[in-house]
Amino acid sequence: MADQTRRERLLTFLLLPIIVVAVLVLTGVMFRSSFQLEKLREQSVVEATLLLANEKADRLDKNIIDQDNAVRSTVDVTDRAGFGSRWLETAAIQTPTVRAVFLVDLTAPGHDVVAVASRAPGPENERFRRLCVEFMLSEMKIDVPPYDQLRHLHTAYRGQSYLVSHWQTEHRGRRYLTVVWHDVPRIVHDLFPTLYTDLQQGRVNVSDQDGRIVFGPSLARRGPVLGRQFETTLYKWTVNVSMASGEELAVAVQRRRVLEMVLVGLSSLVVIFGLIVIVVAAAQERRLANLKSDFVANVSHELKTPLSLVRMFSELLQSGRVENDEKRRQYLQIIVGESDRLASLIENVLDFAKVERGRQAYHFAEASLGDVVTRAVDVCRLRAEREGTERELEPPPALGSARIDERALEIAVINLIDNAMKYAPGHVSVSVRRAPGALEIRVADRGPGIAPEDRKRIFERFVRGKPTEGKQVRGSGIGLALVKHIAEAHGGKAWVEPGTPKGSVFVLSVKS
Repeated sequence: MADQTRRERLLTFLLLPIIVVAVLVLTGVMFRSSFQLEKLREQSVVEATLLLANEKADRLDKNIIDQDNAVRSTVDVTDRAGFGSRWLETAAIQTPTVRAVFLVDLTAPGHDVVAVASRAPGPENERFRRLCVEFMLSEMKIDVPPYDQLRHLHTAYRGQSYLVSHWQTEHRGRRYLTVVWHDVPRIVHDLFPTLYTDLQQGRVNVSDQDGRIVFGPSLARRGPVLGRQFETTLYKWTVNVSMASGEELAVAVQRRRVLEMVLVGLSSLVVIFGLIVIVVAAAQERRLANLKSDFVANVSHELKTPLSLVRMFSELLQSGRVENDEKRRQYLQIIVGESDRLASLIENVLDFAKVERGRQAYHFAEASLGDVVTRAVDVCRLRAEREGTERELEPPPALGSARIDERALEIAVINLIDNAMKYAPGHVSVSVRRAPGALEIRVADRGPGIAPEDRKRIFERFVRGKPTEGKQVRGSGIGLALVKHIAEAHGGKAWVEPGTPKGSVFVLSVKS
């Protein structure tokens, strides 16, 4: 056992420096990595900027395509007379940028426009019809399959930008082309502000194929700029996003570096604090293990001594070699006293075992605390007379009844009296009195007293008080711990006070 304890201590003292060194090395590596990550952060800024540009471009493409699908689900190429009527009913809400829808017969000579649905009828529709038939059809790749695929044409004529969506439908052997005319100025003035409301703090704009800004602020003073063309719809235009400036990037990096240093420092402190807690807990565990070992040895000795005495004096009585009746009565008294001591010790150990397992059950009922104390004093009468201890029980005042467990409190008082007779023989005084909100049982002795630093420890399990010089004190170290548990179960507490002029006063309080 001792070798195992030494090995555990040696292992602990070896592991702790290794863990501390590992923590310091880890902290150094993390600080070094924090400085090396600056370039990676710059790269991540570029990637984040590109991701933002992609998101801005994709947002517009999705909006336009959603409007095209809304038109496609409502127009019927077989209904020439009512072409687009269903679309016009919800056009302002579902397709705000669509100005007109045209149906072109690709089978007919000259590719005539055979039906038109417009939100704003007028000469502009006729000009767009001629523009579509004469110029746009050649750019739409109408002879390239698949014919029913949704496609877009983004082009410019005479300085004006056009966006056209189109798809083909076959009916009764004839091919029809549905052409959706999107109002580009409406997209710029109405749709862009809706899609890019925040403008990312002035970091986003849209430019045409010649580099002219179509929407948004100039980014000339914002530092490096990344651009991304619209992939599907306005594919000749570009979404531009400026990266954070060098100063902004440096400030952000410095702020992040400080934050990481603080986090690393806090992590190190947490680890060191955890090590301290582990060391303290290990020390307490070793101390508790030693106390348990002492407890087992003490209990074994306490059990062995009365058993030996009972056996020895019983054999003497059995042998018939006792000289006279006086000796016989003396031997019988020793046997009875040691039997009582043995029974009390076993009862204490059993009760304490229940407390340790959390299975101690108390049976509360209305009873007189004064009667309980009187019975406990009477139980200790024989031992006190045998050891020459003067007992003094102050008559308990009229305290009335309290809700208590009589047996548990009787055991607690017996333990307090037994403790006083072991450590301070000669005189023991027991009294009961009322305190604010509680009833107190006070057991006073005239012994050497207890040092202030030991007054709390003696109520811990397995802790024994220091005996008077030159005297060996028997005990298990669980009596006062059991007293404390019983007091707390009754809503009170147990403590010790210095006596007057000397000695100690043990107090057990219960809720009144």
